[in-house]
This record gives sequence, C-alpha cells and structure tokens, in this order.
Amino acid sequence: MDLIQSYSDGGSDGPQSPHSSPDSSPIRILPAKSSAPQVDDTMLALTVAQSNLARNKPIDPVQHLVSYNPTYDQLWAPIQGPAHPYAKDGIAQGMRNHKLGFVEDAAIESFVFDEQYNTFHKYGYAADPSASTGFNYVGDIDALQKNDALSVYNIPQQEQKRRRLEKKRKEQEEGGGAEVEGGDGFDPAEVDNPATDSWLLKNKKSPWYGRKEGPQPELTEEQKKYAEEHAKKKEEKGAEKADAVPDRSTFHGKEEKDYQGRSWIAPPKDAKPANDRSYIPKRLVHTWSGHTKGVSAIRFFPKYGNLILSAGMDTKVKIWDVFNTGKCMRTYMGHSMAVRDISFSNDGTKFLSAGYDKKIKYWDTETGQVISTFSTGKIPYVVKLNPDDDKQNILLAGMSDKKIVQWDMNTGQITQEYDQHLGAVNTITFVDNNRRFVTSSDDKSLRVWEFGIPVVIKYISEPHMHSMPAISLHPNSNWLAAQSLDNQILIYSTRERFQLNKKKRFAGHIVAGYACQVNFSPDGKYVLSGDGEGRCWFWDWKTCKVHRTLKCHDGVCIGVEWHPLEQSKVATCGWDGLIKYCIGLLDTLPIPVPGTRFLLYPLESTQLGRPSALKNLH
Repeated sequence: MDLIQSYSDGGSDGPQSPHSSPDSSPIRILPAKSSAPQVDDTMLALTVAQSNLARNKPIDPVQHLVSYNPTYDQLWAPIQGPAHPYAKDGIAQGMRNHKLGFVEDAAIESFVFDEQYNTFHKYGYAADPSASTGFNYVGDIDALQKNDALSVYNIPQQEQKRRRLEKKRKEQEEGGGAEVEGGDGFDPAEVDNPATDSWLLKNKKSPWYGRKEGPQPELTEEQKKYAEEHAKKKEEKGAEKADAVPDRSTFHGKEEKDYQGRSWIAPPKDAKPANDRSYIPKRLVHTWSGHTKGVSAIRFFPKYGNLILSAGMDTKVKIWDVFNTGKCMRTYMGHSMAVRDISFSNDGTKFLSAGYDKKIKYWDTETGQVISTFSTGKIPYVVKLNPDDDKQNILLAGMSDKKIVQWDMNTGQITQEYDQHLGAVNTITFVDNNRRFVTSSDDKSLRVWEFGIPVVIKYISEPHMHSMPAISLHPNSNWLAAQSLDNQILIYSTRERFQLNKKKRFAGHIVAGYACQVNFSPDGKYVLSGDGEGRCWFWDWKTCKVHRTLKCHDGVCIGVEWHPLEQSKVATCGWDGLIKYCIGLLDTLPIPVPGTRFLLYPLESTQLGRPSALKNLH
C-alpha cells in the first residue's frame, strides 16, 4: 500500500494526474482476508486440559480407548479400593486362581496334615498352617483349652501310665508273678540268653502277644447275607472248574455211510468249477438257523465246499450240508464258553476249534471225537495249521498274552513261542510258499516271521495305522487284504518289502469296533467284507469301486466266505445266529436241452439254487 501511495504521489520529477491532489481523498486500508474456515478451539482446549489432568491418574481398566499416551507407571498401577458390589467378579482377576479366591500351596507334611485334619473332626480345633510364628489355632477355642491343645496322635500322660501299668500286670500274670520291668525277678544270665523264656518275656515285640481271644461278635443280617452269597459264588466257581464239559457230538443225518460205504463228509465225484469266472451274488437262497446265539466264524470244506463249518457263541460247533439237503449234519460240543475261531485241515477230515474257555480242541470231522486238547491258560484268538501237507501236525495259535504258540500235535509239546507283539494276536496268515507268516495284533502293527524262528524279519507300524483284526490272502498269493478299524481295507504286498499299496484302498463300509472278515473271490476279481450294519460289500479288485451291497443280517455281519467251486455263491454269518447263502442268477439257469421243459422253482428252495432245483419234465 505504501508503494501504491508513493507511486500515486509521483515525485518532484514524475508526471502527475490532473485530478490528483494531496487532500483530494483519504488513505483507505483494506481488511485482511483468510481462506481457512473458522475453528472453535474451546473443546480442544477443554480436552487438553482433561488430558493433562488425567495424566496424573491411573487408567480405568474397563475403558477401551485412551486419548493420550499413558506412562508405564499408569499402565501398571495396582487397582485399589473396595470391589464393586454388583460386579461379576468381586475379586480382581489378578488376585484369584480359584472360583472362591486365591489359593496357595502350603508346605506341610502329609502326616501333619492328617493329624490336624483328624484332630479338627474329633475335637473341633486344629493348628493354623498359615501362621508364620507361634501356635495359632482355628475352630473351637473352648475345646482347645479343655484338652490342652491335644491332638489325636498325642497320648496324655495319664493314658500312657495306665497302658504301661496294664501291660506290666499282664506280663506278671503270664510270668508267674515275676516282674519284667528292668529285668527284676530274672536271672541276668537267662535274660541275656536268647534261648531262655526269660529273654522271650523280656524282648517280646508282638502287640497281639498275651491277648485273650474273646467271643466273636455276632454278624449283622447284611453281613450274613453277603457271607452266604460269597460262599455260594465260590462253590459255583469251584464246581465249574471241577465239572469240565464232556467232549461229545451228535449226528443229525440219516446215516453216516451211504450204500457204497462212502462217508457223509466225502465230496461228490462230479464236483467241479461251475464257471470260469466269478459273479457277484444277487439273491438269498437259503438260511441256516441252528445256533441259539451269534455265529463268530464259518469255513467251507476245503477244495469242494460241500460242507460248511460254523462256530457259535453258544459253545457249539456245527457242520451243515451245502449240496444236498441243506441241513445240519453234526454238532460238536466240548467247549464251556463261546467258540472264537475254527480251521480245517488240508483234507477236511479234521479241524481245530478255539474257545474263550482257554482251550484248543482238535476234532475228527467224521466221527466227532476230540483227538487232542491244548491250553496255555490264556485265551486263543486265532488257530491255524501249517498249510504244508507234510507239516499238518504243526499248530499255531495267537493268544491273548501277546504270544504265538507253536505245538507239535504228535507229541503235545510246545516247540516254539513268538513273543514280540505288544498286544493280543488276532490273525496268522502264511505267505511265501508257507515259509513265512504274517501276524496282526491289538498293538496296531504287522509283524512278519520266518516259520520256526522267533525273530521278526519285518515290522510294520505307522502312526496312522489302526488295529487289523482280520487279514486274507489274495488267490495269487501276492497281496494281503487287511481289515483296518478305521473303516477301510488296506492292501500289503507279500514280497520281500511287504509295502503298503497306496493305490488300492477299499472303503464305504462301517466296521469300526468289529472284527469283520475280509475275503476274495476264487479268481481274485472281487473283494468282499461284512460290516457292522449287517451288509455284505463287494468291490472290484482293479478299480476299487463298490459293485454291490447285500443286506444279509439284522446285526453285525462278522464272517463272509466265497464258495471254492461255485463262483457265484457266498455264505455269510452274523451275530443274529444265522448263516445266509447267497447266489447269482447264472447258477439258476442250466443249459437248455432240446425236447426238455423246465419248471423254475423259487430261489428260496432248500436245494440251494443248484441245477437240480430245476426239475426236468419230459
């Protein structure tokens, strides 16, 4: 403005406007302009004042926002003052480690604690363990003063004196009036000689010595009843041990020999494979119902399958006709408890049975006689004969005490024990031309053994593995199918490394908690297994896909067996006490002959679906 003013005044030499003059107009000063908005800083000043005031106070622990930077002392200042009466926690969290407050461990001996605990319950007072100095007591102070702070473990002087006098009186009565106190009344030489009665009277230690046996107190009614029941149970248990179940059998057929003198177990001469390949069964054709309790295992007669053997939880073993009548042929009774496992010999003339009565019996299939009995005092879970024809006298049994016991049945002696497992042994499977065998156990592992050598040559155990209570060998002998309790079937190679085949896994069924058997079709094309819901599952070996499921039992379907000759027939057993026989449709339609008419009977016929079920009518 000064420059403008000076420019308007000109100068002595500068030009001047004709209308300008020094007194023509007053000097005008324009007000200053600002583009910033007006801000009311009253609240800011108030906040700053409050912040400055709050810096000198501790922070409220329940607030979630702090408008300034607190100091370390403010953050860690202790909470003081009374607790809020309506707060959820009457005690600050830092002062409690229990729902009732703060609990501290007291350094007190167990004997002292028991003494004070019992004293409090008897007299009503006890020493205060929190007292650092002196003897402070809690409880009934009047009783404390009356008993002179006596505990249950402290005997008063008067009581001690009374007991001492009573003891002296009894000793005098027993010693004929002689005084024992201080050895008075005895010869010093006799007192020092341990062989004399004086030494015995002087040094007797037993607290029951010299006590007179008074009359026995009468038992209450409840005690008498308990004593009678205990004696009765003891007698029954002894009677069970003394009265063993006799070995016997009952034949249910018409005759044991036919008109040609052939035994009833002899397979038919014309028995041969019906088909070149296996087919999955589709329908139920027969049911065997002879067991009064569940059926734990079934086995077809070797090579021919004309008979089927079943082990029941009703302590009985039964054998059934498959080809002709479909009836029970013989019942074997010799076990006193449920039968766990059964196994045929190679020719089927003999079989083994293992029961929960801790016995293994070797039966003659035809006559029903027990050839020999074996036992180690433990429960046998699985029994197996050596598959070699020249070693049919070798018996292997997996026991509940983690051992595999090997017997020579000719001599009845134990020839070997394999004891590397850490749990009960569930399965025994021979591989590699019967030179080795694989065992599974409750310890969730597989172990491979050389036959006759109690040293593990292969140990398979992984963190993800479950127990495998059932194992079956593939018909080509190159693979093992193991039923795992995590609801899947795992495949292991039987070659040198015994590796898990990760590409083959069969799942979909529910077997957790049940030792459901797994098996193969005779040509190895299908895998089958029971499950805990009574179904029978069929998988394709190559694709691992489920082909079909059949509802066979009301309870658990524990065992499945594929017929060795009739490749489309499967037998199953379950805990409902039934044995089911399923068949494929191809077995019901024989090859038609010109000039012959056929009458198709229902599939539930007792002829079990063989071509004889279709009567030829000429």
